[in-house]
Amino acid sequence: MRLIISGGGTGGHIYPALAIIEDLLKQEPDSKVLYVGSRRGLESAIVPKQGIDFMELEIQGFKRSLSFENFKTIALFLKSVHKSKQIIKDFKPDVVIGTGGYVSGAVVYAAAKAHIPTIIHEQNSAVGLTNKFLSHYVDKIAIGFHEAAKQFPKQKVVFAGNPRAQQVANMKSTFKWSTVGLKDDKPTVLIFGGSQGAPAINNAVIEAISEFNKRAYQVVFITGQKRYDSVIQQLDKVRISDNVKILPYIDNMPQVLPKVALIVGRAGATSIAEITALGIAAVLIPSPYVTADHQTKNTMSLVNRGAALMIKQPDLNGQSLLKSVDQLMHDSAEREKMATNSKKMGVVDSADKILDLARSLIR
Repeated sequence: MRLIISGGGTGGHIYPALAIIEDLLKQEPDSKVLYVGSRRGLESAIVPKQGIDFMELEIQGFKRSLSFENFKTIALFLKSVHKSKQIIKDFKPDVVIGTGGYVSGAVVYAAAKAHIPTIIHEQNSAVGLTNKFLSHYVDKIAIGFHEAAKQFPKQKVVFAGNPRAQQVANMKSTFKWSTVGLKDDKPTVLIFGGSQGAPAINNAVIEAISEFNKRAYQVVFITGQKRYDSVIQQLDKVRISDNVKILPYIDNMPQVLPKVALIVGRAGATSIAEITALGIAAVLIPSPYVTADHQTKNTMSLVNRGAALMIKQPDLNGQSLLKSVDQLMHDSAEREKMATNSKKMGVVDSADKILDLARSLIR
């Protein structure tokens, strides 16, 4: 297969694309893959390191308020569509897949206009602007949450889950808690606000830490690299018990997750894909600062199926955090039931489904 894939801006768009590429190269090692990303996005740093051919476009998103910058955005989009047409003409893809972000808008639109088979993947339960626009032009739309279906043309939609889930489900974990100074035979809670750390989550943990010190279960608190020093300063006069470990970041998260009894964190599509692929009980705190409040919608998808608890950020403090964590960590039957419900939601052949969809369009 000759595949052009495009997705950018955030890890939520990039990692599903990388999972699709990895699966394709396992199935068809002779395949040719070109990743088209944006100059400003994370993908320009991440993708080339994976040994994947990469081309970049200069593109930016729309401002939601009236702004002269939006005229520049339109000009850059049209310029990127023109460049994408040339890339497509030179590469001659069998199929073009977009995984979200503004850059995929230009690439997939150009491919659709050139009558190349096209697929978009929507990771979230609330659909992004780019995919709403592209839904009128593409051949098929793969969705990660059933709730997204009603926001797209019905005849194009295929439920496929999130390709990141397949990647994580197939990893073999050799991680041991003893490598960070904890016990391997104790149930462990992982509290994680994302790679940057989330101040609201960090503050709630700081409030609750004197109580976490007294628990029989273990707590691993990931502050985010940039926020670690500030957290340690705030806890300067607080005794940290042997069952609590504070770390700035964990690089090998997919290795760590299978060893976690409960995860507490944000509700991005990639996180949920990983959690459900492995079947982990969760307390989710959706970020209120994301487009269309999509993390709350993602969370409710799990809550409604008995696969997670939710704490809304305005309700988050040390007491509410401790109450939710204790509820699940002190009741192994409830925690295991939640983990089972989570596992039922996981789609561990998501990348396979998207590649099968691509092959059906090529045929």
